Amino acid sequence: MARDLKYTRNIGIMAHIDAGKTTTSERILFYTGKTHKIGETHEGAATMDWMVQEQERGITITSAATTAFWNYKGNQYQINLIDTPGHVDFTVEVERSLRVLDGAVATFCAVGGVEPQSETVWRQADKYNVPRIGYVNKMDRTGADFLAVCAQIKEHFGATALPVVLPIGSEDKFEGLVDLIYNNAIYYYDDKTVRDNFELKEIPAFMKEEAAEWRAKLIEEVAATDDALMEKFFEDPDSITPDELIAAIRTATINMTLVPMMCGSSFHNKGVQKLLDYIMAFLPSPLDVPAVEGINPKTDETEKRESSVNEPFCGLAFKIATDPFVGRLAFIRLYSGALDAGSYVYNARSGKRERISRIYQMHANKQNPMERVEAGDICAAIGFKEIRTGDTLTAENAPIVLEQMTFPEPVIGLAVEPKTQKDLDKLGIALAKLAEEDPTFTVRTDEESGQTIISGMGELHLDIIVDRLRREFGVEINQGAPQVNYKEALTQTVQHREVFKKQTGGRGKFADIIFEIGPADEGVSGLQFVDEVKGGNVPKEYIPAVQKGFESAMANGALAGYTIDSMKVTLKDGSFHPVDSDQLSFEICARNGFRVAAPKAGSVIMEPVMNVEVVTPEENMGDIIGDLNKRRGQIQGMESKGTARVIKARVPLSEMFGYVTVLRTISSGRATSSMEFSHFEEVPANLAKEIIEKSSGKRKDLE
Repeated sequence: MARDLKYTRNIGIMAHIDAGKTTTSERILFYTGKTHKIGETHEGAATMDWMVQEQERGITITSAATTAFWNYKGNQYQINLIDTPGHVDFTVEVERSLRVLDGAVATFCAVGGVEPQSETVWRQADKYNVPRIGYVNKMDRTGADFLAVCAQIKEHFGATALPVVLPIGSEDKFEGLVDLIYNNAIYYYDDKTVRDNFELKEIPAFMKEEAAEWRAKLIEEVAATDDALMEKFFEDPDSITPDELIAAIRTATINMTLVPMMCGSSFHNKGVQKLLDYIMAFLPSPLDVPAVEGINPKTDETEKRESSVNEPFCGLAFKIATDPFVGRLAFIRLYSGALDAGSYVYNARSGKRERISRIYQMHANKQNPMERVEAGDICAAIGFKEIRTGDTLTAENAPIVLEQMTFPEPVIGLAVEPKTQKDLDKLGIALAKLAEEDPTFTVRTDEESGQTIISGMGELHLDIIVDRLRREFGVEINQGAPQVNYKEALTQTVQHREVFKKQTGGRGKFADIIFEIGPADEGVSGLQFVDEVKGGNVPKEYIPAVQKGFESAMANGALAGYTIDSMKVTLKDGSFHPVDSDQLSFEICARNGFRVAAPKAGSVIMEPVMNVEVVTPEENMGDIIGDLNKRRGQIQGMESKGTARVIKARVPLSEMFGYVTVLRTISSGRATSSMEFSHFEEVPANLAKEIIEKSSGKRKDLE
């Protein structure tokens, strides 16, 4: 019998690093009966952080997926839960999880409030229209302030953060919650062995007034979103029942007009059961979210797929992982139809049919085999010969392509080489597997030095990759110093004529082209190629070769050999030789022409610039700003957060290597920083000269 999708919740826990996402996930697993003992992040025993590197560092690196069940109001709900990383280097993990989730729990630290990475994940959730509820964790810590965090969310995101509970006490006196919807108090006792470690009581006398005030605000705010409630509110606010409130909050949460706010202390097991209840109450089921839209590749028409078993199968592969025991796992979110083990699916990107040999329900890195999964579910499947993150899988007779996921480009590189000949083959296989798993990790070979260059989103990202190479794949490597992934760009348009002649015994080589080269039109990436040749001066069959020549030349810029992201080439005219001209001649001619013309077209070097945020005690502010200025930083703004000061700046990545150590020294270990990629910017002339000189040894002749 098909499960009622109304009782399914696909949710993720998203937050800044150290807000307690994994600890909250562990408590959810314990209270839903999925685990029998609570795993602690700081002891390296968290179930969801199953990678060795995660346990050692106490951070989440890959999004772990698990399925659990929770009873709420007499119904059993299935939760597909994804615990996402908080560190900016693994932002792709958050992005691809949010793409397939129906709802999210945005977790905040009761002391830190809205932190830089919480802003990033909030924006990502907005991008994919993911409804969310807020959970303010760590209410037991010194300086915890639930209502201040709610106010910060309003201020930073313009979201209506609506407290549905109030904390009873805070810091070491945090005892429980006042539930504003049911108008009662829940007292928790810190016992890690029982699942019902709470009791319902009356609201304590010292909080009655505050609770009444906030309950009135809650009713007014909720009534404003619902006409029927608004009428009742004007007649008699007290006549509105808890069930009516819950129904209205649910509707307002799903259409993203409200963000219900909860609080608790996951580490001390306080508030998690109420959070689970309200996840079921407020967050959408697969039936509540709009039907997914895609393009039919045969007709190019937009089509919809409803969340129903009766529709044709359609799913999105949102993550690829390599498991040492079962091989390559593809995590799939089913949007419509059903998937049976042993059946065939169609991959819209590769145009191939693939057989799914087995399907699993995931629990972190353990798998429970399944015979069939249905719309609205998340599962892992094996058997794919060729699959990438973001591929749409469909029924063969009803193809559809869902919107592709876009990933940021890697900004930092590292040269690696195997220590022994034996490691050489292993390194190639391992890097290919890691690149398949992680779209923000790329591998290339530097053609001049023959070195293998791996690129990622930050120093920590590459650290983890190198660590995984050693442990998971048993490859011993030597590594170079991290280096910035610069780019090149053209700033003006010039015209150039290139003639390529080579005479050998017998047939020679000849090509002649006149072209304009310069920056691409706004919003265009890659090569923008315009053919304006009249009268067959360059025969039609040679024009794709000219285009190919310019395309391949973009991989090695004319200044320092860095890639060019976009440029525009207009082929104006040219000539050919009836015997000596061929496609290769025109391709080489285009490459040579690019090398001569690009420097005249105002070639510049572009560098990645990072958004940097430093939280520091006031007395260290001057020194930190002075240090950022020395690093070519531009201060964007300063604000207060409690007793600390927050400095926001934009700084070139090349100036930020080893910054954490310097910051610790300046502030005696009291300041913290976070950074994420902002944009590419032109390098000042004096530095560009240095970069060109350094890379001149790398230049190579393409002929």
